[in-house]
Amino acid sequence: MNRTILAAMTLALAAGNLASCQPAAQPVAIGEQDAGGTVALKVGDTLVVSLDGNPTTGFTWAPAAQDPVLLRQVGETEFQPESDRTGAPGKVILRFEAGSPGQTLLRLDYGRSWEADDLPAETFEVTVVVE
Repeated sequence: MNRTILAAMTLALAAGNLASCQPAAQPVAIGEQDAGGTVALKVGDTLVVSLDGNPTTGFTWAPAAQDPVLLRQVGETEFQPESDRTGAPGKVILRFEAGSPGQTLLRLDYGRSWEADDLPAETFEVTVVVE
C-alpha cells in the first residue's frame, strides 16, 4: 500500500477517534441563591447542591421522596467545614444524577432524623427539568 494512502488513512482514523471523544459534562452547581428557581439538565448530568449546614447540631439536609427515575442521589451526603474548629458550620453537599427526561421538584429538608414528626427547620426546593 502506498505510504501516502496509509498515512492519510491513519490520520483519518485518529481524527475520527478524537471527534468521538466528547469532554465530560461539568456538574451543574446550585445553592441557596437558586431556591425556588428552575435548573435545566441533560440526561446523565450531575447536579451538585451545596447548602449551609452544621451536622454537629444533629441537623442535616435530606432529600424528600421523589421519582428516582428522573433524579437520583448518587454517593453519600458530604460535609465541608468552614474551619478546623470543632463544631464549625460549613457546606453540606448532595449530588444527584439526571436519569431520564422529564420535570420534577427537588426538595431537601433540613432537620434531625429523630424528629421525623416535626416540621423541618428549613426547606430548599428547586424545579429540575431534564432534557
